[in-house]
Amino acid sequence: MEAALNDCLAKAMIGEPGQASELASRLYDVLVGGDFEALRAHVQALFDAIPHQWHDNNPIARYEGFYASVFYSHIAALGLDLTPEDATSHGRIDLTLRFNAQVWLFEFKVVELAPEGRALQQLKDRGYADKYRALGLPIHLIGIEFSRERRTLVGFEVETLASA
Repeated sequence: MEAALNDCLAKAMIGEPGQASELASRLYDVLVGGDFEALRAHVQALFDAIPHQWHDNNPIARYEGFYASVFYSHIAALGLDLTPEDATSHGRIDLTLRFNAQVWLFEFKVVELAPEGRALQQLKDRGYADKYRALGLPIHLIGIEFSRERRTLVGFEVETLASA
């Protein structure tokens, strides 16, 4: 049920249902392959597909939550094991994905509100991976940064921690 709702939301946010379905299918393949460059390109295409009018006179598009929500809805449409605002003893991970015997920790930032490079650095500084280390799985720290002025992805950094 949740996956169906998020599929509808993702299609509405992108504006073209056929394109949304194609992007979701491609995303699944990218995640299975663990191809981070393809993931960066995918996120770029996802946000580049949002019509510019949806940003005009819409203050929500200026904040991290907008970008995180669009990404969450898109990935949640796949029905994968996601935890938004994943609480740890050091803070909250914006989004955690457990998939394909791996853990993916996502942090989103808007560069006009936080310095560039802060998304990945926050994941590391706050030790967000500690919560998942005992699983013995590879953990991917993924910092994704957007510009509210350019209305698109401007930073994408990945660091993989080897399984314990």
